[in-house]
Amino acid sequence: MQASRARLFKEYKEVQREKTADPDIQLVCDDSNIFKWTALVKGPSETPYDGGVFQLAFSVPEQYPLQPPQVRFLTKIFHPNVHFKTGEICLDILKNAWSPAWTLQSVCRAIIALMAHPEADSPLNCDSGNLLRSGDTRGYQSMARMYTRLAAMPKKG
Repeated sequence: MQASRARLFKEYKEVQREKTADPDIQLVCDDSNIFKWTALVKGPSETPYDGGVFQLAFSVPEQYPLQPPQVRFLTKIFHPNVHFKTGEICLDILKNAWSPAWTLQSVCRAIIALMAHPEADSPLNCDSGNLLRSGDTRGYQSMARMYTRLAAMPKKG
């Protein structure tokens, strides 16, 4: 547990130092628990998520970095690799392809990349996956854009 705490403190310091280096990601550690983090990630440009800001919740295990953090979307998102109700993310690095070389920041980067390049063959959201697999890219993009507008964009007025 000491090793995981030390690693998380190191990552926390890096995040503080590089706040302006990555404008697409804002990682914040819970004030009272170093094992709980949240992140705000910007939707990648030229995707239906462009203009949206999505909140992620990180739950870091005591065996970190030997085990991956649990990450889920708190913001509703229409994406084949994200469970619509729970926000669970299907991403290999959060499961069997985890390496201690990954950081919370690089996990956010990987999630942004997944947003831009969905994997329709391993869907957690079958509706979204089926639209893409059947070739209805337009239908998928319009649903994803609609949910981005509803859930991930600041309300005007």
